[in-house]
Amino acid sequence: MTKPASPPRERQETALPPAAVRAIGLSKAYGSGPARVVALDTVDVAIPTGQFTAVMGPSGSGKSTLMHCLAGLDRPSSGSVQLGDVALDTLSDAALTDLRRREIGFVFQSFNLIPTLTAAENITLPLTLGGRRPDRALLTSIVAALGLADRLGHRPAELSGGQQQRVALARALVTQPRIVFADEPTGSLDSRTGAELLRLMRRSVDEFGRTVVMVTHDPSAAVIADQVLFLADGRLVAELVAPSLEAVLERLAALDRGPA
Repeated sequence: MTKPASPPRERQETALPPAAVRAIGLSKAYGSGPARVVALDTVDVAIPTGQFTAVMGPSGSGKSTLMHCLAGLDRPSSGSVQLGDVALDTLSDAALTDLRRREIGFVFQSFNLIPTLTAAENITLPLTLGGRRPDRALLTSIVAALGLADRLGHRPAELSGGQQQRVALARALVTQPRIVFADEPTGSLDSRTGAELLRLMRRSVDEFGRTVVMVTHDPSAAVIADQVLFLADGRLVAELVAPSLEAVLERLAALDRGPA
């Protein structure tokens, strides 16, 4: 007796988990021929929304290149980056600039403040450039949380390094970005001021609901994150969730030793 054919199964689509930003097959090379340098080599990574992610690795591992590509500051040689539901490779340079202004906040080691503007003007600069008005309630809460209320009329030269970096963090948060990228944000600060800045960045995740990606070489800074991604030779080689200092140091030591 012929067994009746089973009804065809519907194809099951595997839904990707939600992410603030995602890279698929991301590669970046500089130069050509014998001088060609591969900074990123087919990296797949998803940055969870509303979490703090640290990126670590030896010098030349591709940390900053990954951040620049995820943030739309540099275009990859191949692969794709998706910010929310927007594929960055589909955008023109002008559209990409506009998206960065609206959706992305930046905190750099060198602060990148405009010396002729006051702290208040530096904080609201991305909104001014985009023709937008600040949300006064949000601005007030950010300024209060970062302890800048009595420094808003001061120019960068009149502020300490820690105060300048807090202004940079306020500038990154005031646009209510989808994600904040921080490149060695404590590198120019003393240990006490750096620890204070890290606590403030942690608060921006816990209290303001931001997503933060921080490139750092400092294990003590990395442990404030929810997860740590490790790069080596342009590849994502390891990940730690809820990292401890001991686990981060052990992983970095393994990277320094190289493959067995």
